[in-house]
Amino acid sequence: MRISVVLGTRPEIIKLAPLIKELRKKGIDFFVLHTGQHYSHQLDKVFFDQLGLPHPKYNLKVGSGSHAQETGKMLIGIEKILLEEKPDIVIVEGDTNSVLAGALAAAKLGVRVGHVEAGLRSYDRRMPEEINRVLTDHLSDYLFAPTSQAEQILLGEGMAKEKIFVTGNTIVDAVYQNQELAKSGSDVIHQLHLKPGGYFLVTLHRQENVDNTARFASILEGLNRLAAHFQFPVVYPIHPRSRKIMSQSALKAPDLTIIDPVDFFAFIQLESNAKLILTDSGGVQEEACILGVPCVTMRDNTERPETVEVGANILAGASPDRIVECARVMLNRKNKWVNPFGDGKAAERIVGIITEAKIG
Repeated sequence: MRISVVLGTRPEIIKLAPLIKELRKKGIDFFVLHTGQHYSHQLDKVFFDQLGLPHPKYNLKVGSGSHAQETGKMLIGIEKILLEEKPDIVIVEGDTNSVLAGALAAAKLGVRVGHVEAGLRSYDRRMPEEINRVLTDHLSDYLFAPTSQAEQILLGEGMAKEKIFVTGNTIVDAVYQNQELAKSGSDVIHQLHLKPGGYFLVTLHRQENVDNTARFASILEGLNRLAAHFQFPVVYPIHPRSRKIMSQSALKAPDLTIIDPVDFFAFIQLESNAKLILTDSGGVQEEACILGVPCVTMRDNTERPETVEVGANILAGASPDRIVECARVMLNRKNKWVNPFGDGKAAERIVGIITEAKIG
């Protein structure tokens, strides 16, 4: 059996790291194909180094562009490599353009597709990620659902039950495997002169938030009010694209502590020591829930409803007043919820399922 792991962004590297390690541990023939959707050192290479992963055999270096440009370049590059390498199965994770391109190129060539984190839905087709995850699920032969709720969504869309496997989410594996290393491998808390439990952490990069100037401005206003109201530092490791949009639109956030992107160990340390996390990232919603840190999601919907249902998360939208109010609610909530995303053995289960399957 030969497996191709297709990835392209920082979250995919993190969530596929446990699976790659398990493939290597089992001595399975595999190679990593990187689309280059994320291409800076801080958003890419440093994660392979930190997580002890083999560097990709291929890197398409696609970079940024429109959705059509990115996906088209990826399709051409992935198809060429799959024709040369002839894998039995292609593994993708999540909901990016890299995921859709990897799944579509493989399916067109008759190569089986395994989708890690299948069955997530926001039911908001304005989000490009929603389109990517729906199409990828319907192209896939193996649907690795993180929760039973995701399984029910897939069944409701007519997926065959024998294609669906509830495995837990590999982000739990990644957090459990690296939490202790993060404590010793990063000193970001002291470098930023922060106190454990004495700051709020922000991530904000989704297209529907930052590409809409009025909405971006409204969220930043809410975060500024938050800093003033609670008298806590609000730390924002800003994505390069979000920084560029802030600059172009002359948006101000004087009360925020804006820093460059940080590596995975530093980010886990920032997450685990935060008093509150405010985000528009699906992965960060999961990580906050796993780490026991209250979360406010600055979106109108979420494809991680389990985090809301267990009491770890709340939806705030983009209203400044609502952001402050939701922060107050979460700060008063006891963080005794049960992590709904599994026991940290998702990668082991996924590799077991793949290797036991009869692939022709």
